[in-house]
Amino acid sequence: MVEEIKVGDQAPDFTLPDVDLKPRSLSEFRGKKVVLAFFVGAFTSTCTKEMCEFRDSMARLTNLKAQVIGISVNDPFSNRGFAEKNRLPYPILSDYTREVIKEYGLLFHDFAGLKGYTVAKRSIFILDKDGVVRYVWVSDDPTVEPKYDEVERALEQIK
Repeated sequence: MVEEIKVGDQAPDFTLPDVDLKPRSLSEFRGKKVVLAFFVGAFTSTCTKEMCEFRDSMARLTNLKAQVIGISVNDPFSNRGFAEKNRLPYPILSDYTREVIKEYGLLFHDFAGLKGYTVAKRSIFILDKDGVVRYVWVSDDPTVEPKYDEVERALEQIK
């Protein structure tokens, strides 16, 4: 069984391809606050709203010295189309093997009633500059969005 990642834990490092197939590692963002936003699927309505909310909040997030990273199980090619269509100015990474969502304990089984189809639970992990988890929000309901003001408050509290 996978251990639940909690506030105070070191975030597990990973390397995933971005929309250009470039390998991106979590460790390359050390020195910045990071908002890891795991989303269910590209082009779904709630995920589009969530990722666009982060896009529209970039000025505030940049002022808080935060880097947003979106992660889904979609392939890099679908993620590219999603990122381009929605003009997402932050990395969108592909966990097509589902290894990272397994490691983070975020597997959502039988999504949309499709037996055996797994996606990431919608979740937010905020990491400090050293990669330590300072905030965790995970939803078992894929239609629920995070509380964005809560995310910003958590970022403000990290020095």
